[in-house]
Amino acid sequence: MRKPKVCILRAAGTNCDRETGFAFLKIGADVEFVHINRLIEAKPSLSNYQILALPGGFTYGDDIAAGKILANELRFKLIDDLKRFIQEGKLIIGICNGFQILVKSGLLPGGDVLKQETSLIINDSGKFEDRWVYLTQGVERKAQKCIWTRNLPQIIYLPVAHGEGKFIVQDKKTLDRLRKNGQIVFQYSDEKGRLAGYPYNPNGSVENVGGICDDTGRIFGLMPHPERHIDALQHPRWTGAKNISRTLSKVRDSIQPANLRSLRSVSLGFIEEGDGLQIFRNAVEYAKRNF
Repeated sequence: MRKPKVCILRAAGTNCDRETGFAFLKIGADVEFVHINRLIEAKPSLSNYQILALPGGFTYGDDIAAGKILANELRFKLIDDLKRFIQEGKLIIGICNGFQILVKSGLLPGGDVLKQETSLIINDSGKFEDRWVYLTQGVERKAQKCIWTRNLPQIIYLPVAHGEGKFIVQDKKTLDRLRKNGQIVFQYSDEKGRLAGYPYNPNGSVENVGGICDDTGRIFGLMPHPERHIDALQHPRWTGAKNISRTLSKVRDSIQPANLRSLRSVSLGFIEEGDGLQIFRNAVEYAKRNF
């Protein structure tokens, strides 16, 4: 396949569709913005695509609960198409409101029976949290199977913007299953990768969970916005990092390689691309190899 086709799903209140589409375009995919009503009518059919993306926003004004109405539309109007899409080994990502939709439709954490086992509820702070956070890969990193997060650094830096991002589970058994299966993909942390409370955990999520996948690793949801950090210039401290970059370039020959890597890791933003871009690259490369 030359270019995987990505369906960016839209509904009333979606507002991060263009940024998400641009991230996929930047990495070499074909992108179409499709309203939920057209998908229900099969004009176009979901089968035309290899990747389905549910972007951030406030679909239907987050009436009832964040993402709930669109989640019900997926569950009751598109379920057969979605099951076929998943059975064919295709990929799904839900970002912020998209994550809320995936858990409330039962597509995450997934399984044989689509039922809601987790949710995302009002932040413990009681307010909208709009800032940058650190994420570390989950408690069972070696067991992780998430296709979307391969080859990422242990700690990444992404922005959040949500009022209902507190991840909860229906019972301890569900949480234990997520741990055991390597489905906890991201956890909120401090800058050194240590799990920490507010403000590092912006919403009070159980186990600091910031993102999970299904047991195949192909369906992925997260609250932070990877599409908002696909370029180094989007890092909030990129100008300081640029100055550090110049200094390191001048003394590069006198620094041992291991020490240089260490300096790079602490010089925030000293990167050629944003931390979120690899997430989209992983999906596109997987689709190219498998479809």
